[in-house]
Parts: sequence; C-alpha cells; structure tokens
Amino acid sequence: MAKLIQLVLQPLSSPRAWNIGLRTAHIASMGMLLGGHAYDVEPQRLHHALWACLATGLALAVLETGLGTLWFHQLRGLMTMGKLLLVAMVPIFWDHRFGILMAVVVIASVGSHMSSRFRYYSWLERRVIRTGCGPGSGMEDGG
Repeated sequence: MAKLIQLVLQPLSSPRAWNIGLRTAHIASMGMLLGGHAYDVEPQRLHHALWACLATGLALAVLETGLGTLWFHQLRGLMTMGKLLLVAMVPIFWDHRFGILMAVVVIASVGSHMSSRFRYYSWLERRVIRTGCGPGSGMEDGG
C-alpha cells in the first residue's frame, strides 16, 4: 500500500508535473475567458475564468522564476508580466476586453515559439543567459 501511495504522490513533487498541470489549467481558463468575451457571455459567468487565468499565470510565473531574479529581466519574464497585466486590465477596460485578450494570445503565441536567443535575452545584462533547465534553455534551435 505504501508503494502505491508513493507511486501516486511522486509526480506531485516534480516541477515539470506542476508546470504541465498549471499550463493546462491556464490555457483552458484563457480559452474560456476569450471565448466568453467573443460570444458576449454575461460578465458574472466569466469571473471564475478570469481569476483562474490570473492565478494559474501567477503560479506559472513563480515556478518559472525558480525563486531567483533572472527571469524578471529576460524577455520571457517581461512578456509574461505584460500578459498578466493585460489580463488584469480587462475589468477596468471592459469595452476593449476582446482586443486586450487577443493581444495576450498573440504575445503568448509569439513568446512560446520564439528562438531561445530572444526568449532568454536579458535586457539588464544585454546578453542571452540560459538557465540550463526548462524548454528552450538549450542550443537546439541555434540559440
């Protein structure tokens, strides 16, 4: 029985498992939020999706930082903070919510598919700084 419990709980100690789970929840909540605004769903029905999107985005950001400061001055961190800020602005700029959320999708798509030489560029150090872990941290794309 103890082996079974260990087998079930082991993935919960993996940062990769948390990343996959949080990212899946984040994409799902963003999809619900964007779709809800595209089809003019009542605002109160979208509040859970908005908060889930912000919470999972913040949790992913914390996971990405590794409790260090490097991520905050790399382009990947700046893009993520920008997306979180834009999503948080939806309730304030309600009439522009769809355009704001589409901008978030564009930033997310470009950011997740850009070369690591851009994603890991530090505006503070004026050079690429790879962390040695995570997607895009290697030289596989010509870095």
